[in-house]
This record gives sequence, structure tokens and C-alpha cells, in this order.
Amino acid sequence: MTKTVLLTGFEPFNKETINPAWEAVRALAGWEGEGFVVEVLQLPCVFGHAQEVLKDAIASLQPDVVIAVGQAGGRVDMSVERVAINVDDAPIPDNAKKQLVDKPIVADGPAAYFSTLPIKAIVRALRDAGLPASVSQTAGTFVCNHVFYGLMHHTEGSGIKAGFIHIPYLPQQAAAHPGAASMSLAEVVRGLKIAVDAALAPAVDISEVGGATH
Repeated sequence: MTKTVLLTGFEPFNKETINPAWEAVRALAGWEGEGFVVEVLQLPCVFGHAQEVLKDAIASLQPDVVIAVGQAGGRVDMSVERVAINVDDAPIPDNAKKQLVDKPIVADGPAAYFSTLPIKAIVRALRDAGLPASVSQTAGTFVCNHVFYGLMHHTEGSGIKAGFIHIPYLPQQAAAHPGAASMSLAEVVRGLKIAVDAALAPAVDISEVGGATH
């Protein structure tokens, strides 16, 4: 039976004209491998609405794996997120000019959810392929974390493997942010293919150092 992988990426936000997450994700639209097919979805960078769009797509597509992808300007690698926390605390307004502060994402929801992707296996596979990658202990408190938490809340107990990956700026974005790291679109696309393959593997996650001191 063919499995469905749903990849999501956000629209541009914070005065950027492109979002590397969407550029990379849409490059994989219709990608088929042995026993799977990839569907893609652009999410609005808007609190609440982004979650609803994602939930509708999950209901329609019934995916086996969902990997949400987001831009994290300042990150130096592909950051595979470990945990989503139940708070919106926006440092900037979203694309609907909403700036939520200290608001729970799900009232009375748990404080946090862990990714159900094999996060360390993904990181190892990316590194083995020569791509910079790490486990990240925070997805922030903006719309990326909002979607990540909502995704995990919605898929809890469903058997769907789900999680979030942050990626750096594209080089053309980094040119406007002196000193910021970047990664080429081709490398990000290659990295997402590797992440999909690792997520579809039947083996459980590996156990190796992936923690942080700060």
C-alpha cells in the first residue's frame, strides 16, 4: 500500500519576499519513491488559520507522515525539532498583524509534545550525507511552534509520524542579513528527501548524543 507523506512550508513573512521552507517543499510536489508519494501544502503565517489549513489537509489526505518545515533565519543547519510547547509569544506580528503574547495554543492542553519523527536518525542521515544538521530543543514561540504543537495535538494517538524541521535562509536572503548563515535550495531539497526516507524507515529512532548545554 502506498504511503502518503505531507510536507508543509510557510508563505513569506516578516518582510521577506520568499520563504525557503515553501520553496524547498514545493520542489518535492508529486515526488514518488518506493511505496510512497509526497503531497505539499503552503501554510499561512497566521496564528490559528495555519492550524486549520493543516488539519483540513490531514483530514483530506490521511497522510502517514507529516513534516512541517519553517524558516529560521540565524540557524546554521537543518534543525530537527524535538519539542513543541503550549504557548504563543510572538516577537513580531504574524501576516494578519496579530501578535499573541503569553497565550496557550490549546487551552488546558499539555505543556509540551515531543516529535514522533525519528529525529536522531534523521540528523545522522543528514550528516552522513554531508549536510549540517542537529537536534533542536526549541522551535521558538512564533507560528512555527504554533503549527508544530497543533500538529502534534491533532495527531496524538493516530499513528501518524509527525514533526517539524527548521532550515536556514537561502543565500539571496542572507545577502540582506550580513553574517547570517545560509543553505542553498538544492541542499535543503536534498536534505528533505533524506528526512522523508528516514521518517518512512520501519526502524525505531537511534540513541546518541543530541542534547545541548544552552
